[in-house]
Amino acid sequence: MTALLMTLAVLLDRLLAEPRRWHPLAGFGRLAAWLEQRIYAPDRWRGVFAVALLLLPSTWLAAELVDKLAGLPGLWGGVLSPAFSLLVLYFALGQKCLHDHVRGSVARHAETPGIATAACETVLENGNHDVFAALFWFLVAGAPGAVLYRLAHALNALWREPHHREFGWAAAQLDDILNIVPARLTALTYAVLGHTRQALDCWREQAPAWDDPNTGPLLAAGAGALGITLGGRALRHGEWHERPLLGTGDAPEVADIERALALVRHGVLLWLLVTALGTAAWGWLDLSQRDWLAAALEGLAP
Repeated sequence: MTALLMTLAVLLDRLLAEPRRWHPLAGFGRLAAWLEQRIYAPDRWRGVFAVALLLLPSTWLAAELVDKLAGLPGLWGGVLSPAFSLLVLYFALGQKCLHDHVRGSVARHAETPGIATAACETVLENGNHDVFAALFWFLVAGAPGAVLYRLAHALNALWREPHHREFGWAAAQLDDILNIVPARLTALTYAVLGHTRQALDCWREQAPAWDDPNTGPLLAAGAGALGITLGGRALRHGEWHERPLLGTGDAPEVADIERALALVRHGVLLWLLVTALGTAAWGWLDLSQRDWLAAALEGLAP
């Protein structure tokens, strides 16, 4: 069922993209802004309190709804609970939005120096944030896992400006923790689907120099897989920063942006295939174990 729900959610995202109105994340953003106005202070403990107040009830509610809907009599439980989980994952995904945003930005700023580098970095990094990490946490913990991850990432995005350094510390830490495994699985996915040895070498040798422990593997493996060089000088918060070079080869061109987007798309297909095969293998293993136990018990019978 999980593999089917993941596939359907990806298809919904592909066909419908994110809804322009009534998106739950928009409502959550307004709630977070309302809470921030009332308790904000440049203090980490206030941020911890805000994160707990926003995320714990949301995650608990998702878990309760899944459980309560599954307990409904007849077909209602078998239909409504999976349908709710499907909608949660659909709202948590942003693959189509990522594609549209990057392509639109390139079309508007085609003559801007460095646009191809910035776009490729956005694709490789947000391929994890907007797609793979949501799929991972749905696979691990169902709808509650997808809710927790997506809302934690949303808070980090809302509170990442310099003046939120202390108040947004808890959201940033939680987002980093939730991305430790997905980011590395995404980096491995990029490596498998591109120049594998080159991507793994770049990941091992270059990623530790990046200031973010999760972004480094994504960009290094992605750049190595595509055979391009990322990093270098970039404008951040109004200041120029010199960043380590990642990958190998020439700086990306506009055509490489589509290659990066294709890497994400193909990675999603690979995850869905592996999940489906893994689910089938797990079901077969359970069945074989039951048969073995039944045969063993029959052999012990007088």
